[in-house]
Amino acid sequence: MIAQAGMVAVALLAGSMAAAPAQERAPPQPSEPAAADALRQAALAIDDPLAVFGHVLGQLPEHVQVSPTENYFYLRFTHRGVPYAGNIRLAAADRDQGKVNFAYSEQPTDWNPNPKNHRAVLGREQGVTVEKAGPLTYRVAFGSKDVTFVLNDLSKVRPPPGTIKADERFLGPIFDESGLRFFLVFNSRLNVFHFVLDEIAPAADQFAAVKAGEPILLGKRTGFAFYQADGRKILIGVHERQSRLNTTLDGPFDQLPENFIEGEALREAILAVDPSVKGKIDRLGNFSDGSGRYLIHPYLLYRQPADLMVFQRCATSKAVPVAERPRCFVIDDDEAQRKNPRPLALKRR
Repeated sequence: MIAQAGMVAVALLAGSMAAAPAQERAPPQPSEPAAADALRQAALAIDDPLAVFGHVLGQLPEHVQVSPTENYFYLRFTHRGVPYAGNIRLAAADRDQGKVNFAYSEQPTDWNPNPKNHRAVLGREQGVTVEKAGPLTYRVAFGSKDVTFVLNDLSKVRPPPGTIKADERFLGPIFDESGLRFFLVFNSRLNVFHFVLDEIAPAADQFAAVKAGEPILLGKRTGFAFYQADGRKILIGVHERQSRLNTTLDGPFDQLPENFIEGEALREAILAVDPSVKGKIDRLGNFSDGSGRYLIHPYLLYRQPADLMVFQRCATSKAVPVAERPRCFVIDDDEAQRKNPRPLALKRR
């Protein structure tokens, strides 16, 4: 936990930092600090994003590492007994224009699933400066404090031979806030996206078969589900509760490789899937009206491991031609199917 200022403790979430090497042993975390944080009372204008930003920035060290590939630096703090979660983001779309994005809210829970969000784009007009200090390195200053954010350079990461199939294009590497790494892949023949697990380095999880002898694997820590076939693991499921509560295990849909997308490759892929957004998104998939980004979410939000067997039934179905099998690992997102999700390969069958 970072040194305190103004009676509110700020902690870095696991997604802000690279996963620890497998041989390192993490010390147990005592529960007393959490209880102590809940008892503190702070004089902080919690509804003023600029005040909260200044408070948070003031507690950070001079240099921080940002691992997630959509350049989110995650943080959390406790204010008047209530835990908050948030992020400082140096987005590829506007950081070179001197902008930094800041967001925070009460930590979502089962009993408070949709707390009010506070968001702000900060720059010189608010007294915040953002300066490029080097390749993927930015210095952010406000008041008397400046912090250097070092973004994750995965520019040299390439999938091993055989990972990308004949009809596919590698769009870029992903470091998810869960600590897992992925390759974002687009199948241009079937117009489907896949998140393929990057196993160049040991994955920050262990995987076990949902059912003995079956190719569906579950991460013991993350709960991420993969279909193992043709020498690779394709992400097919993320636990619904983690997505609903917006935790670090909510899946890689919000961690696209925006620092490493080449030219129009991503926009062209999105338009192939959804022509209705033509003229509405930029090359990184951001909507021009500022409403957010086009979500790439081909995997299932499952509640029980048994829900994942729909992928195995599709992949082994005689009704699905071999050439259509990659569509078995993409969920049909039509409104009518959300209560009974089916892979794309089974759509209208």
